[in-house]
Amino acid sequence: MTAFIPFRVSPRTDIPRPKNALPVAGSAHVWWRDESAAQNPVCRARIMAPRVILPSLPTDRPLVMGIVNVTPDSFSDGGTADTLHSALARTRALVDAGADILDIGGESTRPGASVVPLVDEIARTAPVIAAIRAAGITTPISIDTRKAAVAEAALQAGADIVNDVSALTWDPDLARVTAEAGAPICLMHAQGTPQTMQSDPRYGDVLHEVYDYLARRMDYAVSKGIHPERIITDPGIGFGKTVQHNLTLLQGLALLHSLGAPILLGASRKGFIGAISGVQKASARMPGSLAVALAAAAQGAQIIRVHDVAETVQALALWRALTTAEDGK
Repeated sequence: MTAFIPFRVSPRTDIPRPKNALPVAGSAHVWWRDESAAQNPVCRARIMAPRVILPSLPTDRPLVMGIVNVTPDSFSDGGTADTLHSALARTRALVDAGADILDIGGESTRPGASVVPLVDEIARTAPVIAAIRAAGITTPISIDTRKAAVAEAALQAGADIVNDVSALTWDPDLARVTAEAGAPICLMHAQGTPQTMQSDPRYGDVLHEVYDYLARRMDYAVSKGIHPERIITDPGIGFGKTVQHNLTLLQGLALLHSLGAPILLGASRKGFIGAISGVQKASARMPGSLAVALAAAAQGAQIIRVHDVAETVQALALWRALTTAEDGK
């Protein structure tokens, strides 16, 4: 396995910054100062380097990924964008609200969800992506799927990124499809499948076990021809985790910068927010989702995947203003 030394970065956003402050993954807002890691030039370079996801996307601020679930049964918004017309309308709304990336999914992976037949998932997603491109919308598109054939159809229709909640464990051929397309791929940690993942998740040390798992999956992806700079990581909030597991991962999220890959954080409206806040209705968890988004931004996450794009874009705009030095440094 590649030697991804897990240095625990202590991210900071306060100003003024000391002269020896170092950027976290190219961020203009999050910095660190850790003498032990800074003495290791390889680790220092890995933690400091900007994370390029696509050439058209900025690297100095968190990106907002807007969710478009073309499914009848997603946990929060199932059935709201499950026709071509409604999906295109939602896409336009997310773009107008400031989404940097659109994440199109045709199979729910909520706890207990059933596997969607391949032909159905392709029929749900590829036409929507083609319609988005035909409408002249150029915003980068991510296809949220575990399946090679779905990803291939989506990439051909105009998608740019593959978002795989199984980290290439569900369909081994997805690695080939992604490598041949030269597309970025997000590898997410999950314990179990959607049918079993929340039955009784257990870890000895959830943060380091997730870190080690992602390091192994990155090695596997590279062994299958995917360029290391095309890999994105996701700790998999809510995928085989208790409330405390999720909190531990969020509190220690910056550890994943040692992997040298962009971090995607998808916690929007999830169950742990309801468990902590007492809000049972998923669609009413926007305020809690904003709190988590801001916490992830402060840890240096590159992509925040959300349902509530306008609210997240506004919150992050204020966060950026508050974490930018007066002289712009």
